Amino acid sequence: MECQKEENLKGCPCSYPDCPRKGICCECIKYHLAHDELPACCFSKEAEKTFDRSFEMFIKDQKRSKINPSINSGQVKK
Repeated sequence: MECQKEENLKGCPCSYPDCPRKGICCECIKYHLAHDELPACCFSKEAEKTFDRSFEMFIKDQKRSKINPSINSGQVKK
């Protein structure tokens, strides 16, 4: 399967300025999982801006979005 980097960039919510994996989802996921983290697309916009990609932050973010649906992450398109 060929990488769709240009298409992926259109929906990539990563705000890390010099991310070398931006738009290359397979490398991004591999990198973050190797560091016990999740990629930006798993977080709400507010949580993503903290650059805290931990599983703990993901759980907090998910709980917060269930309490306040307007924070819904909605980053990953289905």
